Amino acid sequence: MDEDHNDDDDVWNATGVILDIDPGSWADRSPLHDAASQGRLLALRTLIIQGHNVNVLTIDHVTPLHEACLGDHVACARALIDAGANVNASTIDGATPLFNACTVGSVACTEILLENGAKPQSVVYHPSPIHEATSKGHHGCVEVLVTWGADVDLDIPHLGTALYTACVCQELECARKLLKEGANVQKGKSLDSPLHAAAEKDCTPVVKTLLDFGADINARNMEFQRPVDVAPPSSITEGFLLLYEATPRQLSQLCRQSIRKCVGRDRLHLLSHLPLPSRLKSFLQYQ
Repeated sequence: MDEDHNDDDDVWNATGVILDIDPGSWADRSPLHDAASQGRLLALRTLIIQGHNVNVLTIDHVTPLHEACLGDHVACARALIDAGANVNASTIDGATPLFNACTVGSVACTEILLENGAKPQSVVYHPSPIHEATSKGHHGCVEVLVTWGADVDLDIPHLGTALYTACVCQELECARKLLKEGANVQKGKSLDSPLHAAAEKDCTPVVKTLLDFGADINARNMEFQRPVDVAPPSSITEGFLLLYEATPRQLSQLCRQSIRKCVGRDRLHLLSHLPLPSRLKSFLQYQ
């Protein structure tokens, strides 16, 4: 961002709050930013050896590590981290290097950041890595985030849960990954359930997956509408939901949902260790 610093050293951020920034603490673009964004590892290492500050900021508080992760330059990201880069640095808009890695679907950068202390999720109202990865269909990043402790039911007021985001964006693999990790199939955005979102988008594969994980076909949103009511008229999804309503649930599916509920989300990873036949363990894990 090309923007001049004013005379009294006060900078306004995106929310209208004045930031008191030391004029020596930021640079519009530094050589480190350029090397990191372009993936020039040799140049980056040379600059680090020469004593350049790996946490140098642009006026928007973008660090070289932000740039490396946004470019999926894993070696550069590692070099910066090894030299002391702040893995939880935040731009004035709240984006972290982890958020940038999830934006581009860089599983390697995501793992490196988390291994070196990056927080797997942001505070409310800040850009959320798991929502970003989900919206882009980067299920590999979603898996890594969950493994490192990201809350699969994190609810961002203006976005809802990550599962709701997956349904809005019609990202089937991300939806399945979140559900297998124990995401609440009923928790969406306000009273809109994930099933409402999938039905409205006429995304039958996601609708089927949600129902397989126990979604309530009779849930009501703020307009008191059920999922079938928000599905496009005469659509495949509407027809499927009408047929589903008239079909008795399979006992095997009901048992699986009950067992997983009894085990609890925090212990679902232990299902593979139960003294049960392999086929039954696979069934309980939706494999």
